[in-house]
Amino acid sequence: MEQAIDILLVEDRIEDAELAMMGLKKHNLINTIVWVKDGEEALEYLKGTGRYNGRNAQNRPKLVLLDLKMPKVDGIEVLRAIRADDRLKFIPVIVMTTSQEDKDLLNAYDLNANAYILKPVDFTSFVDAMQAMGMFWLLLNKRPY
Repeated sequence: MEQAIDILLVEDRIEDAELAMMGLKKHNLINTIVWVKDGEEALEYLKGTGRYNGRNAQNRPKLVLLDLKMPKVDGIEVLRAIRADDRLKFIPVIVMTTSQEDKDLLNAYDLNANAYILKPVDFTSFVDAMQAMGMFWLLLNKRPY
């Protein structure tokens, strides 16, 4: 039987992915996390297609942490696809990026991102940000499914 996941982490940089996973696991906020390295893989995972063909797509993550600047399919396109899919549209999506461009911020919120977080540059701040985000979205927030 396929295990339910808490977070789908969509991040192409190994360093940022490791920091995010460390920060969440350090505070025991997650049991399971799946890390995908680009937007194309994220959509395949969420929809149970491509390299994830046969995965039960009804087993949705509680939260998606989404980088914007990625190869193949960027984060804005992933967010657009999630919000356009009736099976996925209620999954909370937190954009985590280094982009401070107004265009990216506006696009993310226009597509109903639940939050837009700038990635902290130092380890302690990154871990603290993961703890705060995880506490709210995984423990306090009430989801519609």
